[in-house]
Amino acid sequence: MKYRRLGKSGLQLSELSYGSWLNFAKLGSNDSMEKCMKYAYDNGVNFFDNAEGYVYGKSEELMGKILRKMKWSRDTYIVSSKVFFGTGGKLPNQIGLSRKHISEACHAALKRLKVDYLDLYFCHRPDVNTPIEETVWTMNQLAVQGKILYWGTSEWSAKQITEAHTVAKQLNLLPPTMEQPQYNLFHRERFEKEYQKLYSDFGMGTTIWSPLASGVLTGKYIEGVPKNSRLGLKGLEWLRESALGDKEKLEKVKKLFTLAEKLEIPLSRMALAWCLKNPNVSTVILGATKLEQLKENLKSIDTCEVLTDEVMKEIEKILGNKPNLVAS
Repeated sequence: MKYRRLGKSGLQLSELSYGSWLNFAKLGSNDSMEKCMKYAYDNGVNFFDNAEGYVYGKSEELMGKILRKMKWSRDTYIVSSKVFFGTGGKLPNQIGLSRKHISEACHAALKRLKVDYLDLYFCHRPDVNTPIEETVWTMNQLAVQGKILYWGTSEWSAKQITEAHTVAKQLNLLPPTMEQPQYNLFHRERFEKEYQKLYSDFGMGTTIWSPLASGVLTGKYIEGVPKNSRLGLKGLEWLRESALGDKEKLEKVKKLFTLAEKLEIPLSRMALAWCLKNPNVSTVILGATKLEQLKENLKSIDTCEVLTDEVMKEIEKILGNKPNLVAS
């Protein structure tokens, strides 16, 4: 395993990390999740990602049980949570980024994950109904109290992140350290173009999600939706439509699959290595539900060497979606 600093911070994350979202308490058995986390940790993964909104808090509960059972030294792993969506409550103040919800959600996440502090705490989405000053101040207070170490954002616009930094500087508060955006071969505009100045101006780190585009970049959906696959599950029709509704995208997947075969590597490893080639990526969050998948995905670090400049050009030719960067 190799490690990268989280932006300009001193914190080092494994290049590949392990996240829960649909994995825990929904797709796989508790036993399979435990095996995946243990294998990841034993192979150098030190960051485990979670959120209050993942399966209404059950994802954090399961991860907490596994962390307690493993008895890993607390200075050997990094764990995160995210606040915004709540755990299913519909009453006022049960969602959002108000001082009340952020504080209560943090304490609840600590309890579910069975840890004394969160290494990373993300604002899962922007909250247009809460003043940014309130959100920044609350995150700063949690850091001062030792309940979180670094805070960041997820799927915020560059303008909103810049505003948070401006407020933090004006009030002498802790600014956001990282952003958790979607980033993969098909989803590039925000990460590569919109966030361009965030990396240079603020040294923002990134913990990217959906590097395999919900499994589309594994190639397993080229001939349809396999039985018992993630996109075949009941209740995830919206995800299936989002991932597989674009025929042009699927044609590109076929061409990428052919290129990967030519390189004698699985498409999934090529797609993950492509993400790692971007120096602004701090860590790539893996979402494998089976141990075999995780073992394969972890090999993508060695695949980076296969993606030479010529191979990267071939990939760009197939994709045809490289953002038109403006001079900063």
